Amino acid sequence: MSMLEIEDLQVYYGRIHAIKGVSLSVEEGEIISLIGANGAGKTTILHTITGLTKAKSGKIVYDGHDLLSIAPHKIVKLGLAHVPERRQLFERMTVEENLLMGAYFRTDKAAVRYDLGRIYKLFPRLNERKSQIAGTLSGGEQQMVAMSRAMMSQPKMIVMDEPSMGLSPILVKEVFGMIKEMHDLGITVLLVEQNANMALAIADRGYVLENGRITMSGTASVLASDDGVRKAYLGDR
Repeated sequence: MSMLEIEDLQVYYGRIHAIKGVSLSVEEGEIISLIGANGAGKTTILHTITGLTKAKSGKIVYDGHDLLSIAPHKIVKLGLAHVPERRQLFERMTVEENLLMGAYFRTDKAAVRYDLGRIYKLFPRLNERKSQIAGTLSGGEQQMVAMSRAMMSQPKMIVMDEPSMGLSPILVKEVFGMIKEMHDLGITVLLVEQNANMALAIADRGYVLENGRITMSGTASVLASDDGVRKAYLGDR
């Protein structure tokens, strides 16, 4: 069984049929990229996986658990974390307070401090900024905090929504380097990302979503070499 299995997912917003029979899978240890234009339904899929949006029908099974019947806060406890679009930090709290919020349900205080120290070693800039108010950080630093906050929940898998949004090319490279670091630690990643070139460059496989439907899937190299994908998402003309 795949770590994450979605079958015939149907999601509506009122009368709007947003997700139309989507099926996809994520194997343990993979980086999967979900690419598509704005409004295709990518964020809706992630929100439905993590319980923020309700499905009309279909299946979402993560690590043997039926996610459609589980409350969002319990989904986090199963080892599935969400890095949301636009980061959504607690802007008036410090960097360290934000990171500790990622471990809010953990009772193993010594292990939490150990994991916090590990993050500071992996990302020294956060250690330098740990007492700084999160809302005063640069966009790239805020994204680093959001991703590290998710890591503090001890996830087996992270779903990530547009981590490079609004960042300069240099910071985009840093964020994608951080995704690789997370993957090297054994975390499986489902990545929604407008920067299809970067997303496919680090992915094992990918899916193309158009108007709420999966229109293509395959290895990242196959998608990156497809003429239609290149013209629509990779900037080739």
